[in-house]
Amino acid sequence: MTTFVDASSKARRTPGVIPLHGEEGFAGMRKAGQLTAQALDILVDYVEAGVPTSTIDRVAYEFARDNGAIPATIFYKGYRHSLCTSINHVVCHGIPDERPLREGDIVNIDLTLIVDGWYGDSSRMYPVGEISRKAERLIEVTYLGLEAGIAAAKPGNTTGDIGAAIQAVAEGERMSVVRDFVGHGVGRLFHDEPNILHFGVPGTGVPLRPGMIFTIEPMINLGRPHVKILSDGWTAVTRDRTLSSQAEHSIGITETGCEIFTLSPGGLFNPLAARAA
Repeated sequence: MTTFVDASSKARRTPGVIPLHGEEGFAGMRKAGQLTAQALDILVDYVEAGVPTSTIDRVAYEFARDNGAIPATIFYKGYRHSLCTSINHVVCHGIPDERPLREGDIVNIDLTLIVDGWYGDSSRMYPVGEISRKAERLIEVTYLGLEAGIAAAKPGNTTGDIGAAIQAVAEGERMSVVRDFVGHGVGRLFHDEPNILHFGVPGTGVPLRPGMIFTIEPMINLGRPHVKILSDGWTAVTRDRTLSSQAEHSIGITETGCEIFTLSPGGLFNPLAARAA
């Protein structure tokens, strides 16, 4: 059973209890989301062949520090980095290290900044130099899936409508949607209710109401949807070693649709569209 409550009365995640935010929450998420998006814009200049992902992590940390923000992942369940860098067949939660990026890589950078207690959560894809056509198409489909999910995020629909829209885009291109990871409520908590599946049946799941705030973050694989976690306890990879791609926005449900809090100030969220511009 799903219960909706005023967000101000909810201090921790409770299964089935979904907070509804007012203008204060939307204002807080705008500020946090925009700073996160600005940081991800700045990182475009650092995603180059020969640059280790540890450098990207350091730049993000310094940006957060200089702007009065805190990277949410530092010390989260023992994690020690400011962001996640997931390269090629890494689905999510890739750990920054000293290995340099290589020409033709694709990398997802996932960053959450805490600003005045609000969590701005976003991720996007970055191509390293010239990438293969199949990698380009995977990224294109991932962004089309995210756009379809966002278009379905409006009052009167359900979380199942979001997942079904994303699944239809991915499977229509003979790609697959990862089942093991989901979007989630966000706000003053890093992870809150509800879970947002990126596959599903229209009309099922949680009804969408104005004031709900959550992420939509589909992970799309070129091959099968199955993943495995490496021995570090964090890094998730495709079992068949095929490429994976992800894109994520934090959004809030409004009276007429939704507001995206993590839009790129420089129009750089979709790297392929930005290159073509």
